[in-house]
Amino acid sequence: MKIKSLFKIKKKTSGRDAQGHVSVRHRGGEEKRYIRLVDWKRSNHDITGKVVAIEYDPNRTANLALVVYQNGAKAYILASSNLKVDDIVVASESAAIKDGNRLPLRNIPVGVAIHGLEFQPGSGAQLVKSAGSAAFIQSIDGQKVTIKLPSGELRLFNAETWATIGQLSNADHSNQKLSLAGDSRHRGIRPSVRGVAMNPHAHPHGGGEGKSSIGMNPKTPWGKPALGYRTRKRKNASNKFIVQRRKK
Repeated sequence: MKIKSLFKIKKKTSGRDAQGHVSVRHRGGEEKRYIRLVDWKRSNHDITGKVVAIEYDPNRTANLALVVYQNGAKAYILASSNLKVDDIVVASESAAIKDGNRLPLRNIPVGVAIHGLEFQPGSGAQLVKSAGSAAFIQSIDGQKVTIKLPSGELRLFNAETWATIGQLSNADHSNQKLSLAGDSRHRGIRPSVRGVAMNPHAHPHGGGEGKSSIGMNPKTPWGKPALGYRTRKRKNASNKFIVQRRKK
């Protein structure tokens, strides 16, 4: 089911920035796509909606659910694994604890799988949006809620922020393999050349007699550390919200 007001053509950038310079290498040539306009804030508060379709979205890993509300509005939301056609969903402070419903963290029991977390109240879903992912509430202490994110990180959130109930759909996505080179090309991923196959003027890994190893700490073509190097700032302002770091 295609609702024209919820679709727009995705502009092809081919990895180039506003100045036309390549800022992301090995991108370009993808298929024409339409962006589905997802309602991240679930703006129809306290209005029930009916799921009329579960749809594939080429721009993300999880499936989408098309919801028609009682007031006639239509919107896309992320589909959780147990959400089915004809289910009734609502975004409300008094919503029931069932897949697809959205409510504040303070009203969600400990141990329930959630997705679509906010960083700040009213900012809309920002975390836990990929296929098969889910976060879990560990504890609620006044205005502080401790949540275990899919990465294993324990992080504090404001109890007034909202989240949606359920684990996201299409959990088998991580097991899918691209069997043809064209599968990557259709997704806009172009071939890349290994650094060790280049000459030393083109890449820090290049050069050497015959086939050689990197021979140093892995670097990007511009000499910055790569392959596992942590880029998070040591004095990041949000460090105070992290109770336990994610697994290395």
